[in-house]
Amino acid sequence: MQKLAFLIGKWRGEARLLRGPNQWLDLHQTEEAQFKLDGLLLLIEGLGRPKADGQPVLQALGIISFDDETSTYRMRAFNDGRFLESEVKLLDQPNAITWGFTLGPFKTNSILRINDRGEWTELAELTINTDPPKKLLELTVHRVS
Repeated sequence: MQKLAFLIGKWRGEARLLRGPNQWLDLHQTEEAQFKLDGLLLLIEGLGRPKADGQPVLQALGIISFDDETSTYRMRAFNDGRFLESEVKLLDQPNAITWGFTLGPFKTNSILRINDRGEWTELAELTINTDPPKKLLELTVHRVS
């Protein structure tokens, strides 16, 4: 789990969320990542509030653990009253992970990385059936503690 320690901390910044065809919502975004149970779990909580009214519209909670038997990271993510499970993969570059979900005709792919300025950036794409992928979420946050 220590390979994911680069995420630990409180982060604040901005995100853009696709709410419908060509309907982008600009958000104030926070992320908080912390180890739980002596490092057995990594808990990540994200909260996005529209810049216009500040009411939460993006609330997500992810719990990542390491499966010793298969040597893989697994995530259970909660959002909008649902949960999904996914494998989380370390990318070849430092401080970067990827994951995705498939739900019926919908498929997502997310890449999270810490860039050379120390920012947590995230790009999520959505594919519906055989259509080309579309940006679903763009996020850039800075560590605040």
